Amino acid sequence: MAFNVDLTNCDREPIHIPGQIQPYGFLIAVDNDNIIRYHSENVSDLIPGLPSLLLGKELSEVEYALSPNEPMGFISQLVTFGKTTKSFEQINPFQLELNGNSYYMIIHQADDLFVLEFEPANSEATADMQKMIGRSISEMLADKNLQNLLNNSAEQVKKVIGYDRVMVYRFAADGHGVVIADARNEELESWLGLHYPASDIPKQARELYKLNHTRIIADVNSIPSKIVTLADGEPQPLNLTCSQLRAVSPIHIQYLKNMGVASSFSISLMYKKELWGLIACHSYTPRYIDYKARESAKLIGQILSSALEFRQDEENQQLQDQLFANVEKISKQMQRSNSLEDALTTDEVSILNVTYADGAVLIYEGNTFKFGKVPNDDQLAGLLQWIKTDVTDTFFCTDHLSNKYAPALKYKDIASGIIVSAISKEMGEYMIWFKPEQLKQITWAGNPEKPAEVDNNGMLNISPRTSFEAWAETVTARSAAWSNEEVKAVIRLKEELTYAINQKASAIRQLNEKLKQAYEELDTFSFTISHDLKNPISVIKSYAQLLTRDASIRPEALRVIDRIVDRADKMNYMINEVLDYSRIGRSEIDFMDVKIGPMVNDIIKDLSLVYDTARLQITIGETPVVKGDPIMLLQVFANLLSNAIKYSQRADPQQISIEGKITDTGVLYRIKDNGLGIDIKQLPRIFELFNRTDNVKDIEGSGVGLAIVKRIVEKHRGKIWVDSELGKGSTFYVEFSNPA
Repeated sequence: MAFNVDLTNCDREPIHIPGQIQPYGFLIAVDNDNIIRYHSENVSDLIPGLPSLLLGKELSEVEYALSPNEPMGFISQLVTFGKTTKSFEQINPFQLELNGNSYYMIIHQADDLFVLEFEPANSEATADMQKMIGRSISEMLADKNLQNLLNNSAEQVKKVIGYDRVMVYRFAADGHGVVIADARNEELESWLGLHYPASDIPKQARELYKLNHTRIIADVNSIPSKIVTLADGEPQPLNLTCSQLRAVSPIHIQYLKNMGVASSFSISLMYKKELWGLIACHSYTPRYIDYKARESAKLIGQILSSALEFRQDEENQQLQDQLFANVEKISKQMQRSNSLEDALTTDEVSILNVTYADGAVLIYEGNTFKFGKVPNDDQLAGLLQWIKTDVTDTFFCTDHLSNKYAPALKYKDIASGIIVSAISKEMGEYMIWFKPEQLKQITWAGNPEKPAEVDNNGMLNISPRTSFEAWAETVTARSAAWSNEEVKAVIRLKEELTYAINQKASAIRQLNEKLKQAYEELDTFSFTISHDLKNPISVIKSYAQLLTRDASIRPEALRVIDRIVDRADKMNYMINEVLDYSRIGRSEIDFMDVKIGPMVNDIIKDLSLVYDTARLQITIGETPVVKGDPIMLLQVFANLLSNAIKYSQRADPQQISIEGKITDTGVLYRIKDNGLGIDIKQLPRIFELFNRTDNVKDIEGSGVGLAIVKRIVEKHRGKIWVDSELGKGSTFYVEFSNPA
């Protein structure tokens, strides 16, 4: 089925099912019974002796031509071996002699089919590839400077694969890219610093680069070979997501032709499992490098990705340590001072030092404190009114404020970027940071507005740029981006401030009256749940279980009834969780010494009965005694350890550690895992009731556990916070103060 690319859908072009392949190789796809369901039209052209139509034949019927030097049925055995081991990595690539030429066979699974791709086993790249790559990697990593690393990498890749131009191309947050390193033949002009719009490499193409870390287009002028299939037996096109031979979007082919490029090769650069950029290689004559050469080039990309991640993490850690040190100083100031305002606004270190902002404002208990460059009083009043009415979350961050709040354009030189952290939305108390406009000129490779042509039906169709002359654009009203480290520091400061407020100022704030009212409502709510909800749920479950005894009920209906019983149990579980949450607020604590070590060991034994702990590596450090209620403390550690195990089940190995230490003010425990992690944007709400992050929706949970933990910890006059990153795990810190 044809897909017409126009201005409304160019980012949805189904490039993974083009229905054709590049003609330098050929393809055969078989089902689970080794029956050929698809193949490329050029099979018989490249392999004499094969009929032009192979559909419906068993793979064994054509193996005489595909593997003449191997035992009969050998390819079928390879496919079966891969299916049995659920991996074709040990097989790929398998070298065959076909028609006097050497070919690589690469096998992969596509949905319920198994795709066999055959491509020439020869390359125009240097024959001594392995030795050259070893030398190149050493030279790549010789310099610790990040830019020098990228420059060296471009030069070394060019030496290894011999393309005319090799660029390191980095993606921005909005999907557009910029050339940040460039190695080229002397006669070619530099493209260093040129920006390319996101539509040049649209979203679905970027997703494929995350799955396939190399991509070759051998000759833009070659005519693709169509994939044939049974006329009425295969309604769906063959999924070529993981195909080496996958044909190229006509839009991209025309794009390369307009640039004068005859062949391209790209290597993905990854950072924390996301696409950071590409090593993009261009040749102005057709050029083919074979599978093994591409795999060797992929190794360079993987090593460069690791080096990038290491150096970027090292740089990020230095920034975070610096900002967190300032948060720690403010925290100590709040502990020493009777005035939170004084602690936050001291000359030594203030809230301004928690980020790299040029200005900050603290609005607290009816007072406004200003630091550095901030909007004037009238501008600030309007901004605060907008924040109160339009910013619904307790945390807000942007580097383009005037795009959200138009009046800010008048003071873009002060506040183009803003972070808002609400201390109390109800009382209009906030911490706000400002970054000024960072004027910059972006040089695009041609006008970034992709031109279009009107077809006979009046549809605007994409027409790839024909001009790649530099086109400058000045970006205004945007600040420097807020880093993850700045966001983490603000979140941490908010936790410290909330703790200090609860410790020192709660008795004189309106919050007390609201809490009393909330407790009364919670008591009423708890009573309603106990009597008005639990009984009907029990009745529903009982009736559903009675229905299962009726022999006349069909199996489909029984499955629905089982689902009803399961959901009733789930609802009952959530009601009990809410009741636990409400009881904590009313419970009085009789402080006593609680030994945490034996408690942790018992918890882990119990959890091993619930979860698969075969791959679990758990480290238990020092476990100092905590003063508190044993039952409540058991809830805290059981919940945190259960979460650590539950959300790190996919890690291999699964690593969890717990350790405590005695501090000047009490006892600090740390529970660390290497699991799924938490998106930084969701960290501010992680302890809220019924809050569950997007990446754990498929894992059983109620969203109440961490809210209960936080409430218990606060009941013990302690505090809890978390440091986490997606894909890298989470570290929860619980600090228990010594009771007065």
